[in-house]
Amino acid sequence: MYYNNILETIGNTPMVKLNKVVRDINATVLAKVETFNPGNSVKDRMALKMIEDAEKSGKLKPGGTIIEGTSGNTGMGLALAAVVKGYKCIFATTDKQSKEKADMMKALGAEVVVCPTNVLPEDPKSYYSVSKRLAQETPNSFYCNQYDNLSNRQAHYESTGPEIWKQTEGKITHLVCTAGTGGTITGTAMYLKEKNPNIQVWAIDVYGSLLTKYYRTGEIDMKEVHPYISEGFGEDFVPQNYNMSVIDHFEQVTDKDGAVMARRLTREDGIFCGYSAGSCLQGLMQLKDRLKKEDVVVCIFHDHGSRYVGKIFNDDWMRERGFLENPKVTMRTVIEKRNKSIKLISVDASQTIAEAAHILTKENISQMPVMNGEQIVGSISESHLFAMLMDKPGIKNKPVRDVMQEAFPIIQPGMPVDEISSKLTKTVGAVLVSDNGKMQIVTKHDILQALTN
Repeated sequence: MYYNNILETIGNTPMVKLNKVVRDINATVLAKVETFNPGNSVKDRMALKMIEDAEKSGKLKPGGTIIEGTSGNTGMGLALAAVVKGYKCIFATTDKQSKEKADMMKALGAEVVVCPTNVLPEDPKSYYSVSKRLAQETPNSFYCNQYDNLSNRQAHYESTGPEIWKQTEGKITHLVCTAGTGGTITGTAMYLKEKNPNIQVWAIDVYGSLLTKYYRTGEIDMKEVHPYISEGFGEDFVPQNYNMSVIDHFEQVTDKDGAVMARRLTREDGIFCGYSAGSCLQGLMQLKDRLKKEDVVVCIFHDHGSRYVGKIFNDDWMRERGFLENPKVTMRTVIEKRNKSIKLISVDASQTIAEAAHILTKENISQMPVMNGEQIVGSISESHLFAMLMDKPGIKNKPVRDVMQEAFPIIQPGMPVDEISSKLTKTVGAVLVSDNGKMQIVTKHDILQALTN
């Protein structure tokens, strides 16, 4: 069996049980991993649906240009479909979105216009306004308008909802999904509520978005709106794709908590997903006390972590924003805290044990590597030599190679200290740090000083 084109692979994404990262949740938590779509996001579903519906209605004609305002994932889905179907694409996006998203859209032949983030939707410079203007100025074009185009939520009513119902054998009790355009959560919820009205639908929002207050009060309060870093969800207006009656609760999470949780998800359960997945899971964590053991929770993980390697998966980016409370001490940190570069003292394997002991005493060091020319072949320590000589004093004229211990591990300066603990044992009390071709020895004593100073 084969597919006729890449668009036929959209949908039927896997459901994966979460384990380590949700160990504190007393329920079964399943992830609908939408990264398995060809564009690596849930938006592939609605992008294709919007194009197909526009073709049927005559709004999108052969050789036409698809225009959209997008944070990146919808653009990726539209661009994939455009390549297969023979359309051009022009996308407006914001300067807060990751560079990776814009680059991927460009890789598929799309023209990308970057607009400022911190302006109101009606501002002429906003990506909403720019995309509308481009649609008016571009002949034979179709403006998708994913926010108000009901083909968006219909795509999920027809595909995402039925897949989840089938994959859980109708046992789903809770749907958890980040809220942006409203298409994914609303369309999926509409289908699931038809199957079982008791299914709870929890929308995860970000602080700085007005959706949560609108859901609770029916009021569009622009005082709620302020800049946020989270990508792919949250809004400063209410898209027409929302049907708030199928949503049971809105929960807000912080930029920091969503980013940290995305990293935990990757490192603890091996699922490399993006910002919205981390935020979705964080929202669930905040609501975990509402769950029972027999509950079956489905979280929709929208997009792939590769879109955020320069952001939430970059330690420096996280530290700059105060998202890493306890930056890991690396071997470079240990070396820098010594305030001096220590010359690497060594002994040749052919030198005698007595000569090795003399070097250790003269240099006031406790251990050193053993060399064979330029090659590190072993190590020798003060305590080891002491034990050997106490047992057999006559061996002092034997070559060091006869009594040397295993070589010190060679590591890179960026390695966190907590990752080398297994390398330091009773017989191996140091490591060698290779930095731009220069070797420095780091002992347990050095690490203790760095951790306590």
